[in-house]
Amino acid sequence: MQEFQVKDKSLAPQGRLQIEWASAHMPVLNQIKSRFIKEKPFKGLTLGACLHVTKETAALVETLMAAGAKVALCGSNPLSTQDDVAAALADEGVHVFAWRGQTTEEYYKCIDKVLDFKPVITLDDGADLIGTLHSKRTELLKNVKGGTEETTTGVVRLRAMEQAGSLKYAIIAVNDAYTKYLFDNRYGTGQSTIDGILRATSVLLAGKNFVVCGYGWCSRGIAMRAQGLGANVIVTEVVPTKALEAAMNGLRVMPIAEAASIGDIFVTATGDINVIRKEHMQKMKDGAIMANSGHFNVEISLKDLEALSKAKRTMRPNLEEYTLKDGRKLFLLAEGRLVNLAAAEGHPSEVMDMSFANQALCAENIAKAGKMQPKVYSVPKEIDESVAELKLKAMGINIDKLTAEQQKYLGTWEMGTT
Repeated sequence: MQEFQVKDKSLAPQGRLQIEWASAHMPVLNQIKSRFIKEKPFKGLTLGACLHVTKETAALVETLMAAGAKVALCGSNPLSTQDDVAAALADEGVHVFAWRGQTTEEYYKCIDKVLDFKPVITLDDGADLIGTLHSKRTELLKNVKGGTEETTTGVVRLRAMEQAGSLKYAIIAVNDAYTKYLFDNRYGTGQSTIDGILRATSVLLAGKNFVVCGYGWCSRGIAMRAQGLGANVIVTEVVPTKALEAAMNGLRVMPIAEAASIGDIFVTATGDINVIRKEHMQKMKDGAIMANSGHFNVEISLKDLEALSKAKRTMRPNLEEYTLKDGRKLFLLAEGRLVNLAAAEGHPSEVMDMSFANQALCAENIAKAGKMQPKVYSVPKEIDESVAELKLKAMGINIDKLTAEQQKYLGTWEMGTT
């Protein structure tokens, strides 16, 4: 079997420095790694991962290897791989198949190469690895004990598989841990999405009408950061409770059809398809900018954008100008893919520290567990709280503990009003 495939192995020294920088800002993962070195919970096991190949992911992979695992890794997005990091991992003996700028065909071939190593545990971000296992490589399912899923989009797909009776092995939904979505999705996506937009465009956000499509945890973070930079934030939603929350957070709420004509910058983060489409693009201002922070490049209809356009050119890295047939110009960032990873470096290491700590501990939970039913599990409460405790410890923060009297009070009903 092919051992690895990266863009340029000579980039390894540069990648090694990036990994060291990330690791220095991931104290929770480092604490787990120290224990793993002693206990070797993955000794003799092969782990297959389809994750964004970034410096933070590398720190996770090194933690798994320190625990005795053999790791095969591919990217979970054609544009998110950091080539120097991939080279460094290949230099360390990781079976990594990833490079920036893959075609769709190359992307799925790399998933197949990971599966060639017959993983016992899978780690996924978007469920493409799991999907391929269940559709094209079904002969390998008998080898798999369980897996984890990192992101909202993947969890949605996996719950649909479970409901349809198609899921063949247990999955722990890492995305649903408090120490994941409250921090990674909100603060991580908020900061990294704005970072990607600014790197790609260098525009001023203050005073702009900034349209955020969706108001889930990722969108909340994007809206919060854009508002903090002086943008006039508009939210579009389909869920009444989320729309109400946005309104009570001081944001304007309206349908995308109404926002289309007044927005300067549009960002999608819904996990659904064709959120911005032809009828919206036809109303947009000349010079409007569109970006996506959802996992797949389906939220902005590229088919509609191409059909409306008569010319296209690349203005800057990750910034494409589409000249419409009526002469207006619309701008698309990062080909409609994850702008925070394609045009920037993804989430800060400090926030991925908690997400990947959950990944490592949930994978350990699967390795140690008996037979698990083929369904989507929540992250065990003790893992979630352990990650929070380790993070607080690393930050030098102490908190209170309940007294025996307080514990007793919370566990009874007889006392009532005194």
